[in-house]
Amino acid sequence: MSKQSFADLGVSGAVRGALSRRGITAPFPVQQLVLEDVLAGRDVLVKAPTGSGKTLAFGIPLVERLARDERLPAALVLAPTRELAAQIVAELEDLAAANGLRVAAVYGGVGIVAQAAKAKRAHILVATPGRLEDLLARRAFTLDHLRMLVLDEADRMLDMGFRPAIDRIVRACPKSRQTLFFSATLDGVAGDLAARYTTGAVRREHSDPARQEEPLVEHRFVAIRDEQRLEALVEQLEGERDRAIVFVRTKRGADRLVKRLDARGLKTVAIHGNKSQGQRDKALSRFQAGHVDTLVATDLAARGIDVEGVSHVINFDPPGDHETYIHRVGRTGRAGNSGIGVTLVGAGELHEMRKLAGRLGLSHNLGGEERHPPRRAGSSSGRPRRRARTGAR
Repeated sequence: MSKQSFADLGVSGAVRGALSRRGITAPFPVQQLVLEDVLAGRDVLVKAPTGSGKTLAFGIPLVERLARDERLPAALVLAPTRELAAQIVAELEDLAAANGLRVAAVYGGVGIVAQAAKAKRAHILVATPGRLEDLLARRAFTLDHLRMLVLDEADRMLDMGFRPAIDRIVRACPKSRQTLFFSATLDGVAGDLAARYTTGAVRREHSDPARQEEPLVEHRFVAIRDEQRLEALVEQLEGERDRAIVFVRTKRGADRLVKRLDARGLKTVAIHGNKSQGQRDKALSRFQAGHVDTLVATDLAARGIDVEGVSHVINFDPPGDHETYIHRVGRTGRAGNSGIGVTLVGAGELHEMRKLAGRLGLSHNLGGEERHPPRRAGSSSGRPRRRARTGAR
């Protein structure tokens, strides 16, 4: 694909200026693939991984194709989690303002009345399915005038059981709308759904050539004794790194691990479903700002959290299946940057991890010997072989 500029793709000067002020001066490959079709009004199916720049691939056309005097809301973006919804709004607000448009988030965990009032004034709504249905049932607004519909991370919404809600929401939208469908896969149920929701859609698939030439994520499986799990984690966190996300299975386990790490002098925050939205926002904000460099999370955060500079994802508790592994480790090695995924594997977990590694083509990364005591994975010096690069998303 020849390199095109935002101007070549039809992006207005006002929006290019807003992008430039954020240090974004050239489109990512997925944006080159998608922008012209969407700006031309076509329905588009896009297969692209998280971290590829897809938010701007649909966000720029939303801002460009809507007018200030539209009947509201004029566009809807459906997202699987409130974290992702909030991040999409943050990504689009300055672009929308450049064209005189307003963006609002609609998700659970915050006051519904104030949220409804803001949503009624927005040109672009970014919503999770459950809270959106609550507001539609209250007649806070309708989707009768919707011109553009985006389903972001559609496969994840299906995994989370949102299919019935999505069907109802799509039925409430005008048939004449433009629909954009973004998913990590366009096969199976996701593909069937994409065909049902779109008309004459153009299909685009983004694959990063750099990923084929050199893996951007280094996968490490560290065999440990169960009683050494905390020591192994501490050793990983004390190594050379930028930000790290540590995944655990349970909400209680997340809070307990934060206390144990704090006692070791490692400043961390936790994010999980038992936290209020305010607590989750505060924790994520501290992590993003660099006030703490370790975030302990349950799988709630495996999709929807996109933070620059995450050099390491550490599976303190191994994932239950290969898809969960992909979603977790996908928090690093994003948008052209490199990263490291570390999984701590106890003796009782080795069999399942061998199956998971085999399915992912990572069997060569999984050794079986225990380490007494655990040492850092990587070079013979005990330090990680490389450090993740950071850059604009």
